Amino acid sequence: MLSLFRITDVSAHCDLPCGVYDPAQARIEAESVKMICQKVADNDDPDFRVRATIIKEQRSELVKHHLWVLWTDYFKPPHFEKYPNLHTLFNEATKLAGASGTKGEFDESVADQLLAKIEEISTIFWETKKG
Repeated sequence: MLSLFRITDVSAHCDLPCGVYDPAQARIEAESVKMICQKVADNDDPDFRVRATIIKEQRSELVKHHLWVLWTDYFKPPHFEKYPNLHTLFNEATKLAGASGTKGEFDESVADQLLAKIEEISTIFWETKKG
């Protein structure tokens, strides 16, 4: 039987989405969370604290979102092979932004830990952009 189609192996990499990813998005949101923790520590007004809680939870969710996008969309198997701790870094960072982390408490030291994990991820991210 004569085939009208020829099967060809192709390989592609996304120029647009991968070209616009940046861990800075997660870092900016995490910095906002830290600033909210600092402001709440200096303010006993219950209305202010409620607003701060809502905003902090939203920003923590955004941190997780931006990290998940990097984890699932940008980083590929060769990155995880070259940086075997990358999965662990993302897991730890998203947990630090979650309910038992910055989303659930006003502990500035947890926000600092989150920022440190994001910085580690960022270092690896920029190393992958070189190669």
